[in-house]
Amino acid sequence: MDIAGKVFVVTGGGNGIGREVVLELLRRGAQVAAVDLSAEGLAETARLAAAPQGRLSTHTVNVADRGAVEELPEQVIAAHGQVDGLLNVAGIIQRFVRVADLSVEEIERVMAVNFWGTLYTTKAFLPHLLARPQSSLLNVSSMGGLVPVPGQGAYGASKGAVKLLTECLYAELRDTSVAVTVVFPGAVGTDITGNSGVEAPVVQGGTTPKVTAPDAAGRQIVDAIASGTFRVLIGSDARMLDRLSRVAPTRAITTVADQMKKLLGV
Repeated sequence: MDIAGKVFVVTGGGNGIGREVVLELLRRGAQVAAVDLSAEGLAETARLAAAPQGRLSTHTVNVADRGAVEELPEQVIAAHGQVDGLLNVAGIIQRFVRVADLSVEEIERVMAVNFWGTLYTTKAFLPHLLARPQSSLLNVSSMGGLVPVPGQGAYGASKGAVKLLTECLYAELRDTSVAVTVVFPGAVGTDITGNSGVEAPVVQGGTTPKVTAPDAAGRQIVDAIASGTFRVLIGSDARMLDRLSRVAPTRAITTVADQMKKLLGV
């Protein structure tokens, strides 16, 4: 897909990877409707973008609010005239505790944003994408959707659901104008803990994990839209776990579990 001149909706556009995706799409000549729960975050994205009038619109919406999401297509089309792509980047993590120590309400919150939010936006915008001669639907899963991460069980379940939903959409839409992409980021240098309202545990000693810069992750996601790539792994950690989960699934699970012991106070 030629990015220039197209209109893209990006959830999570007020911070982290989502913000970098917005900025990269604008750099490549697209129009963007940035969606986020944080009005302040969206304002900062707009400040950083300094986009010409009409190129960027911001929409303060909770993607877990089905009614609000169902009103979004009309708002975006009013601002930009059409929709050529939807990029679901918004997501939150949970507290770093075992599933047994999470309340049902905490699990529901993670599922509401990560899975239901992705489903709501997909359902809302898919008819408009199908009406375009060429369009794109991209959902961000996670490395945690490939291999279970103790202490992030609800998060991993939500991202595993996004993975399978997107793979099903790929199968159902492969003979249509909609190109479907699923993205698996590894560790990316964003403030996802703060944006999720949780604290990252402090671990003494050990090695500092290698993280991908948010702008690099944003570029890879926009590259995937441009090329129509179905499956994207961001970071050497995601690529390694993807390979290991295929050839030695039990080893992949125990490897991650051993690395998480310190975080869980074991």
